Amino acid sequence: MIYEKAQEAAEFIRGKFGDRIKIALVLGSGLGAFADEIESAVKIHYAEIPHFARSTVEGHAGQLVLGKIGGAAVAVQQGRFHYYEGYSLEEVTFPMRVFGLLGIKTVILTNAAGSLNADFYPGSLMLIKDHINLMGVNPLRGRNDERFGARFPDMSEVYSLDLQEKAIAEARAMDYVLRRGVYCALQGPCYETPAEIRMLREVGADAVGMSTVPESIVARHQNMQVLAISCISNLAAGMSEEKINHEEVMEAGAQVADVLNKLLKRIVSKLI
Repeated sequence: MIYEKAQEAAEFIRGKFGDRIKIALVLGSGLGAFADEIESAVKIHYAEIPHFARSTVEGHAGQLVLGKIGGAAVAVQQGRFHYYEGYSLEEVTFPMRVFGLLGIKTVILTNAAGSLNADFYPGSLMLIKDHINLMGVNPLRGRNDERFGARFPDMSEVYSLDLQEKAIAEARAMDYVLRRGVYCALQGPCYETPAEIRMLREVGADAVGMSTVPESIVARHQNMQVLAISCISNLAAGMSEEKINHEEVMEAGAQVADVLNKLLKRIVSKLI
């Protein structure tokens, strides 16, 4: 059933944009400004796309933007869906299914995350080198449709090493130091307690958030190459005296938007 729904959504998108889309990007909380960089943009509200959910969180515009970046045809999710909004992981990851059926082979994911590592300060970018899934659920649970991918997909390299090296090289060309770290996903929507943060540091997490991992798993299930970048929006609970709030997340996104936009444009241009 999900395959047929994804086919319907993919056909709808093809009807709105004739070029073959090569790259998909997902923009996290406060990071939607990159969509303004797209040339000849075609904007489609999620409500128009068959079987798409709706973004309900501030900082997520809730539209798919199709167009070109440096000559490459792209599909950009300006806002995502989250498990904590009440959606199933099938709904959360549905756009990845659609992107796969559109023939997209590369996906770039961004998010806002809290830092557990003193080297990653608010307003900086962290390249995700691996993840820890502590959401308590997996998007591949249930009947497997072999048309998407194998029952037991390999997760030894979720985040493409080749894409990571390209991203680091482009950041270096901008005189920007892009460090790598491990991202841990929790359900949310509440922020973590100081005790939880101490535990996550012990198991090797550098940053924590409420998204990205389900999308990454589904993308790899479809043999798509994944690059993921976290915007560090705050220090996690217990690492500073400051209280954590969503406004802080939005402010951090605005602070780093210019650097992130330039970096994403440079990366996309190298993937044509």
